[in-house]
Amino acid sequence: MTDNARARKLADRIQVVVAETLDRRIKDPRLGFVTITDARVTGDLREATVFYTVYGDDEERAASAAALESAKGVLRTEVGRQTGVRFTPSLAFVPDALPDNARTIEDLLDKARAKDAEVRQVSTGAKYAGEADPYRKPEDEDDEPEADGSSEKNEGPASA
Repeated sequence: MTDNARARKLADRIQVVVAETLDRRIKDPRLGFVTITDARVTGDLREATVFYTVYGDDEERAASAAALESAKGVLRTEVGRQTGVRFTPSLAFVPDALPDNARTIEDLLDKARAKDAEVRQVSTGAKYAGEADPYRKPEDEDDEPEADGSSEKNEGPASA
């Protein structure tokens, strides 16, 4: 077993090698604007998962996925040559869901902003249901006499 630090270093190196190789050596016309976002390697360094995004619509994404699958052998050879590990990991390409998740979050934030604006507009001319200040305040002694009719103030227990 290897440690996670070595696997992470190898994954980072695989990400760079695959991105550079796609940019320089792979000339497949189906390959669109592909960005390699991440790479992960298993603990035994035998399998590598490469995450990618494609700028464009679903048709361009499908074409780029097919181009990556057909270039898998060339990419694996280049990874083995540049990393120098005993066993070159097999590559699996997975479309990254990060852009879709970000788009969903942005849509939810836009809905929340619209609701906030709606509430702000409705509350612009609104008035309080009761008094403006709903909290009770202690009454001043000079304003009203006490309920029992005595105007003297009781201070402490009566002494006999």
